[in-house]
Amino acid sequence: MEIVDLTAEHENSYFRCLEDWSGEMVEAGDHKARWYHTMCDRGLRVKLALDDQGAPIGMIQYLPIEHSMALGSDLYMIMCIWVHGHKKGVGNRQGHGTGKALLAAAERDTMELGAKGLAAWGLVFPVWMKARWFKRHGYLTVDRQGMRSLVWKPFTEDAVPPRWIERGPTPPRVEGKVTVTAFVNGWCPAQNLVYERAKKAAAEFGNDVVFEIHDTTEQAAMIKCGEVDCVYLDGKPLQKGPPPSYEAIHKKMAKRVARLHR
Repeated sequence: MEIVDLTAEHENSYFRCLEDWSGEMVEAGDHKARWYHTMCDRGLRVKLALDDQGAPIGMIQYLPIEHSMALGSDLYMIMCIWVHGHKKGVGNRQGHGTGKALLAAAERDTMELGAKGLAAWGLVFPVWMKARWFKRHGYLTVDRQGMRSLVWKPFTEDAVPPRWIERGPTPPRVEGKVTVTAFVNGWCPAQNLVYERAKKAAAEFGNDVVFEIHDTTEQAAMIKCGEVDCVYLDGKPLQKGPPPSYEAIHKKMAKRVARLHR
C-alpha cells in the first residue's frame, strides 16, 4: 500500500468515492467535481491509498476549517475518510490499517502546513465515520450535535478547540404547497444523490411542489442557513441514513400532494 496525493489520473474515481462500479454515483451528478475544483483553490487536500496494483482503495479529504461545517481557526477539518468496503470493484479493503495510514498522512501533512490541530466529525453510533474510531487514534470530543460528534487533535498548546455551526430552525413551508428545501454543498455524493432524486421527483408534481435551493458552498451561507447538506420535505429531513431511493422519495411527495387536494 502507498499513500499519495490525488492526481488527475484518479480524479473521477475520487469524485465517485472510489465506487467506479456504482450507477448511483453517476446519478449523484457533478456536484462533487465542482466542489473539488472550487475548494482546491482554498486549501483542500486529498490523499489516496493505492494497492500494489496502483488501484485506489482508500481516501481522505481535508481542508482549512474556515471552509467547513465547523467553526475554528488555524485548524484543518477532515470532511471524510473512507476505505473501500464493498464486494464490487476492488473489493472490501477494510480492517487492514489503511484508514490509520491515511489519517497519519493527513496529520503529518497538516502539521507541515502549519496547522495547530486537525478536526473531524464522527457518528456516535457504530456505522460510517465512527467517532470512537477517531478517539482510538488520540482525538478528543469537543462538541456534539445530534448523532454527530466533533472531535479534534491539537498539535500545539495554544490551539483553540473548534465548535459546530449552530443548527438553524426548521425550514418554513409555503402555504398551500408541498415544500422541498434543499441545502446543497456538494462535498458528499450521498447527499448529492438525495438532492438529485428529490429534484427529479418534485418535477413530476408541477405547481403542487415548491422546490427551494440554498447553495451552502460558502461557510457564511452555512452559518446563515444553519445547515450544510440536507433536503427537507415539508420541514422533515428526507435522509436519516442511507440515501432513500427515487421511488421512496416520490412516494412520500405523492402522499403530501394528495393531502393538498382532500
